[in-house]
Formats: sequence, C-alpha cells, structure tokens
Amino acid sequence: MLIQLTPSATAEDIHGIQILLDHLGQVNCLFESNHKKMIGLEKGLKDDQIKMILQLKGIEKIHALTTPYKLASIAFKKERTVIQARGVAIGGNKIVLIAGPCAIESKKQLSAITQKLRNTKTSIIRASAYKPRSSPYSFQGLNEEGLKIHKEVQKEHRMPIETEVTDIRDVAIVAEHVDIIRIGARNMQNFDLLKEVGKAKKPVILKRGLSATVEEWLLAAEYIMMHGNPEVILCERGIRTFETSMRNTLDLSSVALVKQLSHLPVIVDPSHAAGRKDIIPAISKAAIAAGADGLLIEVHHNPTAALCDGKQALLIEELASLSVDLEKIAIAIGRSL
Repeated sequence: MLIQLTPSATAEDIHGIQILLDHLGQVNCLFESNHKKMIGLEKGLKDDQIKMILQLKGIEKIHALTTPYKLASIAFKKERTVIQARGVAIGGNKIVLIAGPCAIESKKQLSAITQKLRNTKTSIIRASAYKPRSSPYSFQGLNEEGLKIHKEVQKEHRMPIETEVTDIRDVAIVAEHVDIIRIGARNMQNFDLLKEVGKAKKPVILKRGLSATVEEWLLAAEYIMMHGNPEVILCERGIRTFETSMRNTLDLSSVALVKQLSHLPVIVDPSHAAGRKDIIPAISKAAIAAGADGLLIEVHHNPTAALCDGKQALLIEELASLSVDLEKIAIAIGRSL
C-alpha cells in the first residue's frame, strides 16, 4: 500500500503517522516521487487500520495496491506514461526507433553513422561510452572521452542521445552529457546505482536482467521511481535459457504482460536478444506486433570492423529496409513509426 501525504503535511504530522504504523507492525518508508511525499508499506492494511490512519493529519489518500511494486503499477496510475526526450515522445502512439553502434569508437565513426541514421526512421541515437564486457580483455569503451564525442555529435546532428551508465560515480557526468540514461541487464539489481539514477532527473532505460522475473524487473523500476524519477522506460532484451543458438531468448510475452501490469513504456532490444543479425528483422516485427513502444537496435557502417558486437549490428541500409515493414505493422495495429 501507499499513503499519499498532503502537500501541507508537516514533519510532526509525518512522524505521528509513522509512529502509528510502527505500532501496527508495518515496515514503512518515507520518500518523495514526482513532487509528492509518500509512505510505502510492505504489507497491506486492514479496513479498521485504514480508518484509524485516515483520522490522522497530513494524509491525502491511501492507495490500496496489492502488488509489491507500487509507483510502477497500473493500479496506481491508470493513464499510460509518455516520456519526452528533446521532443521525442516514448510511450505514445508513435513507435520510437533508437539505433546506433554498440560502442563509441571515435568521433568519425559515430558522426558517420548518425549522419546516415538521420535519413531513416531513427529518432534517438544509441551508443555506449562505458562498456562492461564479460571479458576484461575486451574493448571497454572510451569512457568520459566517449561522452564528450556523443555530446558533440548530438549538437552537430540535433538528435537525442542515450548511453549506458555502469558505475554510481559516473551518474552525474553521464546525466550531464546525454538525454537518456541506460541501465544494462547486468546492473538491473545494482540497487545503489538505481537509487542514484533516480536522483538524476533524466529518463532511464532499464533493461531486464539476464535471469530476472517480470516482478523483479518492475521492482527495479520502483527503486528508480521512489528516489524521485518517474521517467522509466522498461527494455526487454532477452533472458538466459538453455538455448545456445541465440545469445538470449527474447521473451515477447513479457512485453504484453508488462503492458497489463504497468503504465510505463516498454521497448525491445532485438540485437542483444539475438546476438546475430539474420533474425533481428523477424523479432523486431514481432516486438511491434506484441505492443512494444520502441526498438533499441544496433547498427554500424562497417560491422566486420566494429570493436564491439559487430555480429549483431545491422547496416544502416538494412535498418532503413526493415523500417518499411515495421511501419506497415505499426499502421496495422493503429500506431505509427
């Protein structure tokens, strides 16, 4: 449950409410989200307890939520959340295409790719300055220098940009340079990092963890939201199963399910799900049909020379061709691309 406090609630009012909750054996947490003060409860309240609490000063409303996640729940917010990034709406009727290289390799590389992407349906440029890799010997990204390149290219081509943050110490500088912050699958339950991006006041793409349940994914979003940032974009990128012919198993049922459970936008990353470019078009189309609000696709002007994940990167021309089919599917389900 969530207790929503009135804007005029004093520290004394809040202290009185928490004393009563402690007396009732309710583990509770005071926080502020979207300029509203809330007290979150681990367990539900009985009817007589609700009546008792409502008699106290400083309470505006009690949200009777049965899910462990509260702010992310469709029961808390009936209308769908639409997130803005430099004029690009994510979660509305228009399906958003986010594309770019896995990693920033140089300004020449990123600028060349972005220039070509401007002639496609791409609305947001993706590229990572920090690259956590399974092998410590693999290319780890250009770090802060990569952020500067990303920002320069954004100014040059006037397109919103997003990148991954991997370390709590880098959140401030990443937020300073990009329009959207991305939390990778390996960091989905890095709770200190989630709390920090919750304070960053920038939209956040939250990827589903390699073995995370849908509930765990939504609870990770809750960490970000309850620390002040309601602008969370969920990203399904495949989960780890017994299957080895693909990098991961894309769980498109999670897209349909999350749209029932949450008001947050949901996008799909077919590149990391597949790990191979030949099936990316097919699963991208399926993602749109399943209700995804956008796609996060890796492209490269020369995949064979890419320093990171070249095998799963489309050519810009292949993305442009795929966009034609994606637009047809979008129109068929009453949306646009």
